[in-house]
Amino acid sequence: MSLEGRVAIVSGATGGLGPVVARRLLDEGARLALLGTSGTKLDALAAELGGDSQRLMTRAVDLRDTDGAGAAVEAVRERFGGVQILAHLVGGYSAGTPLAEGGRVELAAMLDQHVWTTFNLVRALAPHLIAGGWGRVVAVSPTTVATPGRDMAPYVTAKAGQEALLMALARELKGTGATANVLVVRAIDVQHVRDREPSPKTAAWTTPEEIAAAIVYLCSDEARVVNGARIPLNGG
Repeated sequence: MSLEGRVAIVSGATGGLGPVVARRLLDEGARLALLGTSGTKLDALAAELGGDSQRLMTRAVDLRDTDGAGAAVEAVRERFGGVQILAHLVGGYSAGTPLAEGGRVELAAMLDQHVWTTFNLVRALAPHLIAGGWGRVVAVSPTTVATPGRDMAPYVTAKAGQEALLMALARELKGTGATANVLVVRAIDVQHVRDREPSPKTAAWTTPEEIAAAIVYLCSDEARVVNGARIPLNGG
């Protein structure tokens, strides 16, 4: 499932999941653009990944800003001659307040974090995926979109919006050689607690490595027929 010759954007690159996904994409031969809000953290991650300037670039950007996201995509295309993959890993969680008490501020923040960052990147990237006849967009979403917990309305509303946006994108990409899919997880087990301290609570957690493996598959030629899917990675 080599990604040799492909160019990938990893957004939210310095979060708990981003470094593992970035490493795996590099190992599969892709060139990477690492996007995040902190230039210092991005530079540290690039150094950790080997600092190969021929295969890595970083860009600090606020993806909530339409122009900033568009400029970031264009910078990647200029540096590497194109871009075919988006692993959209921007995180952020706010439990919010009960709907009866408002929650407007929390909802606006979560919509910015999840819906608008996705929209801005996809809006800038999709025309190039379609024109190039090949592309992959992958994001990660929680199981709580379907089964929200108490006081989670801002977060699950935003993630549901992100999922709907990507499912609509998948329909628009049908027949173009590009795909859009969502991986669904219960919790991202960055510390590998599930394997060190197995319990009923942790049994459905997913490690970053497992998510990265699924992303690599979805970005491969072998996954060309997978489009518009919500793929569960939570042990069923």
